[in-house]
Amino acid sequence: MSNPIRRRVRTAALALSAAVTLTLGTTAMTGAAAAPAPDPAPSPASASAKQGPTSVAYIEVNNNSMLNAGKYTLADGGGNAFDVAVIFAANINYDTGSKKAYLHFNENVRRVLDNAATEIRPLQQKGIKVVLSVLGNHQGAGFANFTSQQTASAFAKEMSDTVAEYGLDGIDFDDEYAEYGKNGTAQPNDSSFVHLVTALRADMPDKIISLYNIGPAASRLSYGGVDISSKFDYAWNPYYGTWQVPGIGLPKSQLSPAAVEIGRTSQSTVTSLARRTVGEGYGVYLTYNLDGSDRSADVSAFTRELYGSDAVYTP
Repeated sequence: MSNPIRRRVRTAALALSAAVTLTLGTTAMTGAAAAPAPDPAPSPASASAKQGPTSVAYIEVNNNSMLNAGKYTLADGGGNAFDVAVIFAANINYDTGSKKAYLHFNENVRRVLDNAATEIRPLQQKGIKVVLSVLGNHQGAGFANFTSQQTASAFAKEMSDTVAEYGLDGIDFDDEYAEYGKNGTAQPNDSSFVHLVTALRADMPDKIISLYNIGPAASRLSYGGVDISSKFDYAWNPYYGTWQVPGIGLPKSQLSPAAVEIGRTSQSTVTSLARRTVGEGYGVYLTYNLDGSDRSADVSAFTRELYGSDAVYTP
């Protein structure tokens, strides 16, 4: 398709107030952190009521509630319309004093994490996985420019510690807006992302690691005889309203060539991309920007093709 559109509300990457920073090797928390919790088992209804591709919803938490992902069920069988909900987004920031990258949460991401009992756990109790997306923040730090295995591993530990602290289900990599080279930072190199993902997978062997297939990191998946493709659970197309198979060595069951923005991508396109997903044997369907409105018509446009059922919205 021509003129692919990549549309994101990027206040998540810019808001700095009421933030928490996690310096490399240590964790500095502000506010009341949620108690660690084991992964809740999916309810029998959500685990067995539908078959078909994994459906993913990115949610802009600066403007919308994570709970929106749990408000849609299938009219036929009552299963969840969405299987994975992505918190959009934490950031990889850069400390110009220590010259180190660190994990940063703006006030809205912080609110979700600190209120995990009411913002995250209800989704998990329905059987919906909750993943934290990490995004560049215009400061020069990114996944592709760690200059040593040690610094990459330290940032991986910050992410895995966050997943453990808040009982999350994994991490999503989105290599946009890093502005490599800013603040005297290094340009992308071939080893950085390989070291980072290898360390993260070692730290959390049973959690989700997903790739928003964009940026320098996404094109640097092998180094020194190590290919990290198999360390990802999912990879997806970053261009909404289009079909583009991610260039990563994963089976079709773990890829989403389809990407749609709910409320902006036309329902006819949503339907055709869902039909193609099933027809060509792909196992994931990506959506972005689920808000608090009743979007059952937009959601039904893909659930009918993926699962043979309309979606029902329950406020």
